[in-house]
Amino acid sequence: MPPEQERKLHIPMFDMILCLSNAIDLVSPAVVDHHKRVAYIASVISEEFSVSGDEQTDVMMAGALHDIGALSLRERLDTLNFEMMFPHQHGEAGYLLLKNFRPFSRAAALIRYHHVPWNEGSGAEFRGNRVPTGSHILHLADRIDVLTGRNREVLGKVSGICERIEKESGKLFMPELVEIFLNTARRESFWLDIVFPSINQVLARRARTETIELDTEGLLSLAKLFSRIIDFRSRFTAVHSSGVAATASSLAGFCGFSDEDCRSMSIAGYLHDLGKLSVPAEILESPARLGEEDFRIIKGHTFYTCRILETITDLDVITAWASFHHERLEGKGYPFHYKGKELSFGSRIMSVADVFTAITEDRPYRKGMTQEEAFKVLEEMTEASTLDSGIVSVLKQHYDKINATRNAAQAVAYKEYKEYSRARTEFMAGQEM
Repeated sequence: MPPEQERKLHIPMFDMILCLSNAIDLVSPAVVDHHKRVAYIASVISEEFSVSGDEQTDVMMAGALHDIGALSLRERLDTLNFEMMFPHQHGEAGYLLLKNFRPFSRAAALIRYHHVPWNEGSGAEFRGNRVPTGSHILHLADRIDVLTGRNREVLGKVSGICERIEKESGKLFMPELVEIFLNTARRESFWLDIVFPSINQVLARRARTETIELDTEGLLSLAKLFSRIIDFRSRFTAVHSSGVAATASSLAGFCGFSDEDCRSMSIAGYLHDLGKLSVPAEILESPARLGEEDFRIIKGHTFYTCRILETITDLDVITAWASFHHERLEGKGYPFHYKGKELSFGSRIMSVADVFTAITEDRPYRKGMTQEEAFKVLEEMTEASTLDSGIVSVLKQHYDKINATRNAAQAVAYKEYKEYSRARTEFMAGQEM
Protein backbone atom coordinates (compact mmCIF):
# COMPACT_ATOMS: atom_id res chain seq x y z
CA MET A 1 0.00 0.00 0.00
CA PRO A 2 2.20 2.86 -1.21
CA PRO A 3 1.76 6.31 0.36
CA GLU A 4 0.75 9.34 -1.65
CA GLN A 5 3.52 11.53 -3.05
CA GLU A 6 4.71 14.04 -0.47
CA ARG A 7 4.18 17.72 -1.38
CA LYS A 8 5.26 20.92 0.32
CA LEU A 9 2.41 23.39 0.65
CA HIS A 10 2.59 27.18 0.50
CA ILE A 11 -0.90 28.62 0.14
CA PRO A 12 -1.69 32.38 0.19
CA MET A 13 -3.87 32.90 3.26
CA PHE A 14 -6.11 35.35 1.41
CA ASP A 15 -6.96 32.57 -1.05
CA MET A 16 -8.09 30.42 1.86
CA ILE A 17 -10.13 33.32 3.27
CA LEU A 18 -11.96 33.66 -0.04
CA CYS A 19 -12.43 29.88 -0.07
CA LEU A 20 -14.10 30.06 3.36
CA SER A 21 -16.14 33.07 2.28
CA ASN A 22 -17.45 31.05 -0.67
CA ALA A 23 -18.37 28.20 1.65
CA ILE A 24 -20.28 30.47 4.03
CA ASP A 25 -22.24 31.85 1.08
CA LEU A 26 -23.62 28.38 0.37
CA VAL A 27 -26.30 29.01 2.99
CA SER A 28 -28.44 30.97 0.49
CA PRO A 29 -28.23 32.49 -3.01
CA ALA A 30 -29.41 35.76 -1.43
CA VAL A 31 -26.06 36.24 0.34
CA VAL A 32 -23.69 35.20 -2.46
CA ASP A 33 -20.66 37.55 -2.64
CA HIS A 34 -21.96 39.76 0.19
CA HIS A 35 -18.81 39.11 2.23
CA LYS A 36 -16.54 39.92 -0.68
CA ARG A 37 -18.42 43.08 -1.63
CA VAL A 38 -18.20 44.32 1.95
CA ALA A 39 -14.49 43.49 1.94
CA TYR A 40 -14.05 45.62 -1.19
CA ILE A 41 -16.09 48.59 0.09
CA ALA A 42 -14.35 48.52 3.47
CA SER A 43 -10.95 48.31 1.78
CA VAL A 44 -11.64 51.40 -0.33
CA ILE A 45 -12.94 53.43 2.62
CA SER A 46 -10.05 52.41 4.86
CA GLU A 47 -7.55 53.38 2.18
CA GLU A 48 -9.21 56.79 1.72
CA PHE A 49 -9.25 57.19 5.52
CA SER A 50 -5.45 56.70 5.42
CA VAL A 51 -5.28 53.79 7.85
CA SER A 52 -2.01 51.85 7.79
CA GLY A 53 -1.33 49.05 5.33
CA ASP A 54 -1.61 46.36 8.02
CA GLU A 55 -4.91 47.81 9.19
CA GLN A 56 -6.20 47.84 5.62
CA THR A 57 -5.37 44.14 5.37
CA ASP A 58 -7.18 43.47 8.65
CA VAL A 59 -10.25 45.39 7.46
CA MET A 60 -10.37 43.52 4.16
CA MET A 61 -9.92 40.19 5.96
CA ALA A 62 -12.66 41.06 8.43
CA GLY A 63 -14.97 42.13 5.62
CA ALA A 64 -14.51 38.79 3.86
CA LEU A 65 -15.55 36.94 7.05
CA HIS A 66 -17.71 39.44 8.94
CA ASP A 67 -20.92 37.34 9.09
CA ILE A 68 -19.13 34.09 9.87
CA GLY A 69 -20.92 33.88 13.21
CA ALA A 70 -24.38 33.81 11.54
CA LEU A 71 -24.51 30.02 11.34
CA SER A 72 -28.17 29.54 10.38
CA LEU A 73 -30.13 30.56 7.30
CA ARG A 74 -32.40 32.78 9.40
CA GLU A 75 -29.43 34.64 10.90
CA ARG A 76 -27.77 35.17 7.52
CA LEU A 77 -30.91 36.50 5.87
CA ASP A 78 -31.52 38.80 8.84
CA THR A 79 -28.13 40.42 8.22
CA LEU A 80 -29.49 41.65 4.87
CA ASN A 81 -32.09 43.80 6.64
CA PHE A 82 -30.92 47.40 7.07
CA GLU A 83 -32.26 47.37 10.63
CA MET A 84 -31.77 44.13 12.58
CA MET A 85 -33.45 42.78 15.71
CA PHE A 86 -30.31 41.49 17.45
CA PRO A 87 -27.39 42.92 15.48
CA HIS A 88 -24.55 41.98 17.86
CA GLN A 89 -25.09 38.23 18.29
CA HIS A 90 -23.38 37.07 15.12
CA GLY A 91 -20.55 39.57 15.59
CA GLU A 92 -19.78 38.10 19.01
CA ALA A 93 -20.09 34.55 17.64
CA GLY A 94 -17.69 35.37 14.81
CA TYR A 95 -15.22 36.84 17.28
CA LEU A 96 -15.38 33.70 19.44
CA LEU A 97 -14.72 31.47 16.41
CA LEU A 98 -11.79 33.49 15.05
CA LYS A 99 -10.02 35.09 18.00
CA ASN A 100 -7.64 32.23 18.86
CA PHE A 101 -6.21 31.88 15.35
CA ARG A 102 -3.36 34.39 15.58
CA PRO A 103 -3.43 35.71 11.98
CA PHE A 104 -7.15 36.49 12.43
CA SER A 105 -7.04 37.90 15.97
CA ARG A 106 -7.11 41.57 14.91
CA ALA A 107 -9.76 40.93 12.26
CA ALA A 108 -11.80 39.08 14.91
CA ALA A 109 -11.84 42.22 17.08
CA LEU A 110 -13.19 44.24 14.15
CA ILE A 111 -15.90 41.66 13.45
CA ARG A 112 -16.96 41.63 17.10
CA TYR A 113 -18.21 45.22 16.99
CA HIS A 114 -19.18 45.66 13.35
CA HIS A 115 -22.79 46.56 14.16
CA VAL A 116 -22.12 49.08 16.94
CA PRO A 117 -23.83 52.38 15.96
CA TRP A 118 -21.85 55.61 16.28
CA ASN A 119 -24.52 57.32 18.43
CA GLU A 120 -22.91 60.77 18.35
CA GLY A 121 -19.63 59.34 19.59
CA SER A 122 -20.83 56.99 22.34
CA GLY A 123 -20.23 54.13 19.89
CA ALA A 124 -16.50 54.56 20.43
CA GLU A 125 -17.10 52.05 23.24
CA PHE A 126 -19.33 49.02 23.68
CA ARG A 127 -19.88 47.31 27.02
CA GLY A 128 -16.82 49.04 28.40
CA ASN A 129 -14.51 48.03 25.52
CA ARG A 130 -13.03 50.32 22.90
CA VAL A 131 -14.54 49.83 19.45
CA PRO A 132 -11.85 49.95 16.72
CA THR A 133 -12.33 52.37 13.85
CA GLY A 134 -12.14 49.36 11.56
CA SER A 135 -15.40 48.06 13.09
CA HIS A 136 -17.14 51.31 12.16
CA ILE A 137 -15.71 51.02 8.64
CA LEU A 138 -17.13 47.49 8.41
CA HIS A 139 -20.51 48.66 9.71
CA LEU A 140 -20.72 51.36 7.06
CA ALA A 141 -19.49 49.04 4.27
CA ASP A 142 -21.94 46.33 5.31
CA ARG A 143 -24.96 48.66 5.20
CA ILE A 144 -23.83 50.17 1.87
CA ASP A 145 -23.86 46.72 0.31
CA VAL A 146 -27.24 45.88 1.81
CA LEU A 147 -28.65 49.03 0.19
CA THR A 148 -26.89 48.25 -3.10
CA GLY A 149 -28.68 44.89 -3.47
CA ARG A 150 -28.15 42.23 -6.11
CA ASN A 151 -29.08 44.25 -9.23
CA ARG A 152 -26.12 45.06 -11.50
CA GLU A 153 -27.91 48.24 -12.69
CA VAL A 154 -26.52 50.04 -9.67
CA LEU A 155 -25.76 53.55 -10.97
CA GLY A 156 -29.42 54.55 -10.88
CA LYS A 157 -29.52 53.73 -7.15
CA VAL A 158 -26.48 55.75 -6.11
CA SER A 159 -28.25 58.97 -5.13
CA GLY A 160 -30.78 57.09 -2.98
CA ILE A 161 -28.04 55.09 -1.24
CA CYS A 162 -26.04 58.25 -0.52
CA GLU A 163 -29.11 60.03 0.88
CA ARG A 164 -29.87 57.12 3.22
CA ILE A 165 -26.29 56.87 4.47
CA GLU A 166 -25.97 60.66 4.92
CA LYS A 167 -29.23 60.68 6.89
CA GLU A 168 -27.66 58.25 9.38
CA SER A 169 -24.38 60.21 9.74
CA GLY A 170 -23.64 60.70 13.43
CA LYS A 171 -26.36 58.24 14.41
CA LEU A 172 -25.51 54.89 12.84
CA PHE A 173 -22.25 55.89 11.19
CA MET A 174 -19.11 57.81 12.06
CA PRO A 175 -19.39 61.22 10.27
CA GLU A 176 -15.80 61.25 9.01
CA LEU A 177 -16.35 57.88 7.32
CA VAL A 178 -19.63 59.03 5.78
CA GLU A 179 -17.85 62.04 4.29
CA ILE A 180 -15.20 59.78 2.75
CA PHE A 181 -17.89 57.49 1.36
CA LEU A 182 -19.82 60.38 -0.21
CA ASN A 183 -16.67 61.56 -1.97
CA THR A 184 -15.87 58.03 -3.13
CA ALA A 185 -19.46 57.53 -4.33
CA ARG A 186 -18.92 60.10 -7.09
CA ARG A 187 -16.78 57.54 -8.95
CA GLU A 188 -18.83 55.24 -11.14
CA SER A 189 -15.98 52.73 -11.00
CA PHE A 190 -16.52 52.29 -7.24
CA TRP A 191 -20.09 51.08 -7.79
CA LEU A 192 -19.31 49.04 -10.89
CA ASP A 193 -16.56 47.22 -8.99
CA ILE A 194 -19.07 46.32 -6.25
CA VAL A 195 -21.41 44.60 -8.72
CA PHE A 196 -18.68 43.27 -11.03
CA PRO A 197 -19.32 39.52 -11.52
CA SER A 198 -15.64 38.63 -10.92
CA ILE A 199 -15.40 40.21 -7.47
CA ASN A 200 -12.47 37.87 -6.69
CA GLN A 201 -10.48 39.68 -9.38
CA VAL A 202 -11.37 43.04 -7.83
CA LEU A 203 -10.21 41.89 -4.39
CA ALA A 204 -7.04 40.29 -5.75
CA ARG A 205 -6.12 43.66 -7.24
CA ARG A 206 -6.46 45.31 -3.84
CA ALA A 207 -4.92 42.56 -1.69
CA ARG A 208 -1.39 43.34 -0.54
CA THR A 209 1.26 41.18 -2.20
CA GLU A 210 2.90 40.31 1.12
CA THR A 211 -0.18 38.43 2.34
CA ILE A 212 0.94 35.55 4.57
CA GLU A 213 1.61 32.22 2.92
CA LEU A 214 0.63 29.12 4.85
CA ASP A 215 2.88 26.08 5.07
CA THR A 216 1.46 22.71 6.10
CA GLU A 217 1.42 23.57 9.82
CA GLY A 218 -0.23 26.94 9.18
CA LEU A 219 -2.79 25.36 6.88
CA LEU A 220 -3.51 22.70 9.50
CA SER A 221 -4.27 25.40 12.07
CA LEU A 222 -6.55 27.18 9.61
CA ALA A 223 -8.27 23.92 8.67
CA LYS A 224 -9.04 23.33 12.36
CA LEU A 225 -10.68 26.75 12.42
CA PHE A 226 -12.71 25.84 9.33
CA SER A 227 -13.88 22.67 11.06
CA ARG A 228 -15.25 24.64 14.03
CA ILE A 229 -17.29 26.82 11.69
CA ILE A 230 -18.56 23.72 9.88
CA ASP A 231 -19.27 21.59 12.95
CA PHE A 232 -20.33 24.04 15.67
CA ARG A 233 -23.67 24.65 13.93
CA SER A 234 -25.05 21.59 15.74
CA ARG A 235 -24.14 19.74 18.93
CA PHE A 236 -24.53 16.51 16.95
CA THR A 237 -21.74 17.43 14.53
CA ALA A 238 -19.59 19.46 16.95
CA VAL A 239 -16.68 17.00 17.01
CA HIS A 240 -17.15 15.08 13.75
CA SER A 241 -14.42 16.68 11.62
CA SER A 242 -11.93 16.43 14.49
CA GLY A 243 -12.67 12.72 14.74
CA VAL A 244 -12.33 12.17 11.00
CA ALA A 245 -9.08 14.15 10.84
CA ALA A 246 -7.54 12.21 13.73
CA THR A 247 -8.68 8.84 12.40
CA ALA A 248 -7.56 9.52 8.82
CA SER A 249 -4.16 10.84 9.87
CA SER A 250 -3.56 7.91 12.22
CA LEU A 251 -4.69 5.40 9.59
CA ALA A 252 -2.43 7.03 7.01
CA GLY A 253 0.53 6.68 9.35
CA PHE A 254 -0.10 2.97 9.84
CA CYS A 255 -0.43 2.64 6.04
CA GLY A 256 3.08 4.06 5.52
CA PHE A 257 2.42 7.73 4.78
CA SER A 258 5.14 10.24 5.68
CA ASP A 259 4.68 12.69 8.56
CA GLU A 260 4.09 15.50 6.04
CA ASP A 261 1.42 13.51 4.21
CA CYS A 262 -0.22 12.53 7.51
CA ARG A 263 -0.53 16.24 8.30
CA SER A 264 -2.05 16.78 4.86
CA MET A 265 -4.47 13.93 5.56
CA SER A 266 -5.43 15.66 8.81
CA ILE A 267 -6.05 18.91 6.89
CA ALA A 268 -8.28 17.01 4.47
CA GLY A 269 -10.18 15.54 7.41
CA TYR A 270 -10.86 18.94 8.90
CA LEU A 271 -12.04 20.23 5.50
CA HIS A 272 -13.97 17.19 4.26
CA ASP A 273 -17.40 18.51 5.25
CA LEU A 274 -16.84 22.11 4.15
CA GLY A 275 -19.78 21.78 1.76
CA LYS A 276 -22.10 20.98 4.67
CA LEU A 277 -22.43 24.71 5.17
CA SER A 278 -25.01 24.35 2.36
CA VAL A 279 -27.11 22.04 4.55
CA PRO A 280 -29.70 23.68 6.86
CA ALA A 281 -29.07 23.09 10.57
CA GLU A 282 -32.59 21.67 10.84
CA ILE A 283 -31.52 18.72 8.69
CA LEU A 284 -28.34 18.17 10.70
CA GLU A 285 -30.40 18.03 13.90
CA SER A 286 -33.32 16.02 12.54
CA PRO A 287 -34.39 13.51 15.23
CA ALA A 288 -35.38 10.93 12.59
CA ARG A 289 -33.57 9.30 9.73
CA LEU A 290 -33.46 11.60 6.73
CA GLY A 291 -36.23 11.46 4.16
CA GLU A 292 -35.53 11.36 0.43
CA GLU A 293 -35.71 15.13 -0.08
CA ASP A 294 -33.37 15.91 2.82
CA PHE A 295 -30.93 13.22 1.71
CA ARG A 296 -30.78 14.81 -1.75
CA ILE A 297 -29.66 18.03 -0.06
CA ILE A 298 -27.06 16.15 1.98
CA LYS A 299 -25.69 14.49 -1.17
CA GLY A 300 -24.63 17.87 -2.51
CA HIS A 301 -22.20 18.62 0.30
CA THR A 302 -19.19 16.72 -1.08
CA PHE A 303 -19.74 18.32 -4.48
CA TYR A 304 -19.52 21.76 -2.88
CA THR A 305 -16.45 20.75 -0.86
CA CYS A 306 -14.77 19.80 -4.13
CA ARG A 307 -15.77 22.87 -6.13
CA ILE A 308 -14.76 25.28 -3.37
CA LEU A 309 -11.38 23.70 -2.62
CA GLU A 310 -10.40 23.06 -6.24
CA THR A 311 -10.09 26.82 -6.85
CA ILE A 312 -6.75 26.56 -5.01
CA THR A 313 -4.44 24.66 -7.35
CA ASP A 314 -1.82 23.65 -4.78
CA LEU A 315 -4.52 21.91 -2.74
CA ASP A 316 -5.39 19.42 -5.48
CA VAL A 317 -4.27 16.30 -3.56
CA ILE A 318 -5.92 17.42 -0.32
CA THR A 319 -9.04 18.36 -2.28
CA ALA A 320 -9.31 14.82 -3.67
CA TRP A 321 -8.82 13.26 -0.25
CA ALA A 322 -11.42 15.57 1.31
CA SER A 323 -14.03 15.58 -1.45
CA PHE A 324 -14.42 11.92 -2.39
CA HIS A 325 -15.20 10.45 1.04
CA HIS A 326 -18.69 9.38 -0.08
CA GLU A 327 -17.47 7.78 -3.31
CA ARG A 328 -17.40 3.99 -3.18
CA LEU A 329 -15.16 1.38 -4.81
CA GLU A 330 -18.08 -0.23 -6.64
CA GLY A 331 -19.14 3.16 -8.08
CA LYS A 332 -22.38 3.57 -6.12
CA GLY A 333 -21.24 6.49 -4.00
CA TYR A 334 -21.90 10.17 -4.63
CA PRO A 335 -21.78 12.72 -6.18
CA PHE A 336 -19.29 11.79 -8.97
CA HIS A 337 -19.70 7.97 -8.94
CA TYR A 338 -15.96 7.41 -9.16
CA LYS A 339 -14.89 3.82 -8.62
CA GLY A 340 -11.91 1.51 -8.29
CA LYS A 341 -8.66 3.00 -9.55
CA GLU A 342 -10.31 6.41 -9.99
CA LEU A 343 -10.11 6.77 -6.20
CA SER A 344 -6.66 7.46 -4.79
CA PHE A 345 -5.39 5.60 -1.76
CA GLY A 346 -5.75 8.76 0.32
CA SER A 347 -9.39 9.12 -0.73
CA ARG A 348 -10.02 5.51 0.28
CA ILE A 349 -8.49 6.16 3.70
CA MET A 350 -10.76 9.17 4.14
CA SER A 351 -13.82 7.09 3.26
CA VAL A 352 -12.99 4.52 5.93
CA ALA A 353 -12.20 7.26 8.47
CA ASP A 354 -15.48 9.04 7.79
CA VAL A 355 -17.63 5.91 8.01
CA PHE A 356 -15.88 4.70 11.17
CA THR A 357 -16.21 8.08 12.90
CA ALA A 358 -19.84 8.56 11.82
CA ILE A 359 -21.10 5.18 13.01
CA THR A 360 -19.35 5.40 16.39
CA GLU A 361 -20.67 8.89 17.18
CA ASP A 362 -24.03 9.64 18.77
CA ARG A 363 -26.58 11.04 16.31
CA PRO A 364 -30.04 12.51 16.97
CA TYR A 365 -31.73 9.26 15.96
CA ARG A 366 -29.30 6.67 17.43
CA LYS A 367 -26.46 6.03 19.86
CA GLY A 368 -22.95 5.46 18.57
CA MET A 369 -22.02 1.85 17.78
CA THR A 370 -19.79 -0.33 19.91
CA GLN A 371 -16.49 -1.65 18.55
CA GLU A 372 -18.11 -4.97 17.66
CA GLU A 373 -21.06 -3.33 15.93
CA ALA A 374 -18.79 -0.94 14.01
CA PHE A 375 -16.55 -3.77 12.78
CA LYS A 376 -19.60 -5.66 11.57
CA VAL A 377 -20.72 -2.68 9.47
CA LEU A 378 -17.22 -2.13 8.07
CA GLU A 379 -16.85 -5.83 7.19
CA GLU A 380 -20.19 -5.79 5.37
CA MET A 381 -19.07 -2.75 3.40
CA THR A 382 -15.79 -4.41 2.39
CA GLU A 383 -17.63 -7.57 1.33
CA ALA A 384 -19.84 -5.40 -0.88
CA SER A 385 -16.71 -3.79 -2.41
CA THR A 386 -17.76 -0.46 -0.93
CA LEU A 387 -14.69 0.24 1.23
CA ASP A 388 -11.05 -0.80 0.77
CA SER A 389 -10.60 -4.09 2.65
CA GLY A 390 -6.87 -3.50 3.22
CA ILE A 391 -7.48 -0.17 4.95
CA VAL A 392 -10.28 -1.64 7.08
CA SER A 393 -7.86 -4.44 8.08
CA VAL A 394 -5.31 -1.80 9.18
CA LEU A 395 -8.01 -0.09 11.23
CA LYS A 396 -8.95 -3.35 12.93
CA GLN A 397 -5.31 -4.28 13.54
CA HIS A 398 -4.50 -0.92 15.19
CA TYR A 399 -7.95 -0.15 16.54
CA ASP A 400 -6.92 0.67 20.11
CA LYS A 401 -4.34 3.29 19.10
CA ILE A 402 -6.45 4.80 16.31
CA ASN A 403 -9.57 4.97 18.46
CA ALA A 404 -7.65 6.48 21.38
CA THR A 405 -6.29 9.16 19.03
CA ARG A 406 -9.80 9.86 17.76
CA ASN A 407 -11.27 10.07 21.27
CA ALA A 408 -8.55 12.44 22.44
CA ALA A 409 -9.05 14.76 19.46
CA GLN A 410 -12.80 14.77 19.90
CA ALA A 411 -12.49 15.46 23.63
CA VAL A 412 -10.48 18.60 22.83
CA ALA A 413 -13.01 19.64 20.17
CA TYR A 414 -15.93 19.07 22.55
CA LYS A 415 -14.29 21.23 25.21
CA GLU A 416 -13.84 24.00 22.63
CA TYR A 417 -17.47 23.63 21.55
CA LYS A 418 -18.74 23.86 25.13
CA GLU A 419 -16.63 26.96 25.79
CA TYR A 420 -17.90 28.56 22.58
CA SER A 421 -21.52 27.71 23.39
CA ARG A 422 -21.19 28.98 26.98
CA ALA A 423 -19.64 32.29 25.91
CA ARG A 424 -22.25 32.82 23.20
CA THR A 425 -25.11 32.00 25.58
CA GLU A 426 -23.77 34.40 28.22
CA PHE A 427 -23.48 37.18 25.63
CA MET A 428 -27.03 36.63 24.37
CA ALA A 429 -28.39 36.59 27.93
CA GLY A 430 -26.62 39.90 28.61
CA GLN A 431 -28.04 41.40 25.41
CA GLU A 432 -31.59 40.53 26.40
CA MET A 433 -31.31 42.10 29.88
